[in-house]
Amino acid sequence: MKVCIVGAGASGVTVAKSLRQRGVAFDWFEKGSALGGLWRYDNDSDTSSAYRSLQIDTSSRSLAYPDFPVPREWPAYLRARQVLEYLERYAAEFGVADALQTSTEVTSVEPAGSRWSVTTDRYGTRGYDAVVVANGHLSVPRRPRFPGTFSGQELHSHDYRTPEPFSGRSVVVVGMGNSGCDIAVDLARVAGQVHLSTRRSAWILPKYLLGVPTDRWSAFLTRRLRLPTPVARNLVASLARLAVGPQERFGVPRPAHAVHREHATIGQELLQYVAYDWIRVRPDIASLDGDRVRFTDGTSTTADVVLYATGYDPSFPFLPADLVARAEHGGRLYRRIVHPDAPGLYFAGLVQPVGPTIPLVEVQGRWLARVLTGDVVLPGRDAMAQEIAAHRRWVRATFVGSERYRLEVDFRTYAGQLRRDMSV
Repeated sequence: MKVCIVGAGASGVTVAKSLRQRGVAFDWFEKGSALGGLWRYDNDSDTSSAYRSLQIDTSSRSLAYPDFPVPREWPAYLRARQVLEYLERYAAEFGVADALQTSTEVTSVEPAGSRWSVTTDRYGTRGYDAVVVANGHLSVPRRPRFPGTFSGQELHSHDYRTPEPFSGRSVVVVGMGNSGCDIAVDLARVAGQVHLSTRRSAWILPKYLLGVPTDRWSAFLTRRLRLPTPVARNLVASLARLAVGPQERFGVPRPAHAVHREHATIGQELLQYVAYDWIRVRPDIASLDGDRVRFTDGTSTTADVVLYATGYDPSFPFLPADLVARAEHGGRLYRRIVHPDAPGLYFAGLVQPVGPTIPLVEVQGRWLARVLTGDVVLPGRDAMAQEIAAHRRWVRATFVGSERYRLEVDFRTYAGQLRRDMSV
């Protein structure tokens, strides 16, 4: 058995660890000159969307791989460079750092009978029994299209790094997720005016509640009290409204949907910046007209810059287009990992969890290693199809209709499924 791992971010490194622990031989390729993926600022792989001020929105205690705690002396919320250092330490601790072949781009992955043919720009073509795709899903920008033409500067949050180039300028930030709100606050310190455009607003939760990281409250409610995730999320939102005050009093509209139907936006400063008019919340953009941005409520503003914080599309340029289409760009995978129509093709980290990502991909890595050693036996195609259909029904019933939630999983439910598979 020989496996190829594509990508060396948080998912690739833990897959490599699990394969080594189970005695599975592998080659591990990374397009950039070092591991880290999106956490390496200005990564020369062009896959990083990290901006200079990026502070992760998951507390360090929740963030950690289960088998490698974040150092106690580190802050409750890590900066991007600290997450990178943590990944580097993890790779060194488990003896896989030396296995990574950097500055090596995988250009083609093709089925070859019962095996896979993998071509890289440095080593030519090699054969493998399985391929694990761990190239991430937060590097290819998704941009909306609005009627009209804008005469100023347009960019995606993927290309944003620092606020200084926008000093004194009027900026419209489109999107109210974590990156959009982080960047809006970052810009508000130097810009002439920041406008934050949103289709349906978002629930804003602080990073700390009563001096405790907010996700620790969620963990207490779900793990200690065993409450369902939607109940826990609504309780945390209610606690935030009591501790901080209703967000609409600060000038951020209350969303029409319940908090558990969409990812809440985590940020400690946004509400104050809106209250002080450094940031003005606007509805969705109706059209672009020269230097004017027109909104769906009939108002408009002049702007120098429109910055789209509108998410990303999964991208697998090295895979055959028909295989990507049949997997529905990650939306049709058994256990969110296994391509049902391509034996030996697996995906790691292609999830958007309610809860932290890094500990979840560690569970994926262990599950994958056991599948490859035969300790976890995959079901037949019909059973896979039933599992995929059930998951997709859950996504449709649970979340607002948005492309963003195609990869959604509930941390506790999903991790529990994988662990049960491994215990059989």
